[in-house]
Amino acid sequence: MSQAPSGAGHTNGVLIELFLDMMAAERGASPNTLDAYRRDLVDVAARLSSRNLEAATTPDLEHVLASMAADGLAASTAARRLSAIKRFYRFLLSDGVREDNPATPLRAPKQGRPLPKILTEDDVDRLFDAASGLSGPAGLRTRALMELLYAGGLRVTELVSLPLGAFVRAERCIQITGKGGRERLVPLTEAALEAVAAYKAVREAHLPVDRTKSGKAARYLFPSRTAKTGHLTRERFAQILSELTLAAGLDPAKVSPHVLRHAFATHLLARGADLRSVQILLGHADVSTTQIYTHVLDERLKSLVQSAHPLARRTDDDQLD
Repeated sequence: MSQAPSGAGHTNGVLIELFLDMMAAERGASPNTLDAYRRDLVDVAARLSSRNLEAATTPDLEHVLASMAADGLAASTAARRLSAIKRFYRFLLSDGVREDNPATPLRAPKQGRPLPKILTEDDVDRLFDAASGLSGPAGLRTRALMELLYAGGLRVTELVSLPLGAFVRAERCIQITGKGGRERLVPLTEAALEAVAAYKAVREAHLPVDRTKSGKAARYLFPSRTAKTGHLTRERFAQILSELTLAAGLDPAKVSPHVLRHAFATHLLARGADLRSVQILLGHADVSTTQIYTHVLDERLKSLVQSAHPLARRTDDDQLD
């Protein structure tokens, strides 16, 4: 894989940063989304053998996609990078940098749509049993984090950056600001409310020791003594979850914050929740994003037919005869 010439690299870097500035200012893209766009576009730029992004042609970009396939890149990753390319060139076109969009004819590689990884209800019970055995301020924080994550189906970024004032309506709901600045109210279970109340009693133990530096941290429900953001980081929560998973006797490779979000959605659907309600709770802008969880409904419907349909019962009776 060839690297772009130094001059082209400079041009690439400038254009990419301008694009990211636009995504942040006009689309409200999160820092994580911006980092993903940056990584994808830098990789595409590096795969252009002799041209920079501004001058790339459709055949150049087809060569880039072919090189991704040759490197064994997953179809889902190549599709994500193609999406970044298309959005990037739409930006150049609208900004007058180019007069055409070379990415328009490109088609994403075919890929199956994998079902989300989930945990069974028994697995979740084991995680919460392990959390209930923890003590002290750190243990109470872990229980509150887990209860909020699973009770609300939160994204990990939404969880760790919860403002202290996120609780509304007598603290039975939390107000979440999700992707694109979209806000939603998430009702909480009694167990989640009790866990948060118990944690709040020891929350000060997680504030910076130097009170002159605690101003930013004091704004968050889960403050950090050391993080520049002022709140618990995604990475630290991942460590906490990994330790809890081991204590529960589960495989840490199969448990992540997003897997718990998937579990929240699938368990709700399995117990009769409708897709539209789950969409609202997850903060999905479009119900099509939530439809990936309908495999749970499919299984529930199959079970319903087998247990309740008259013909299914008659077949069982015939077998008894």
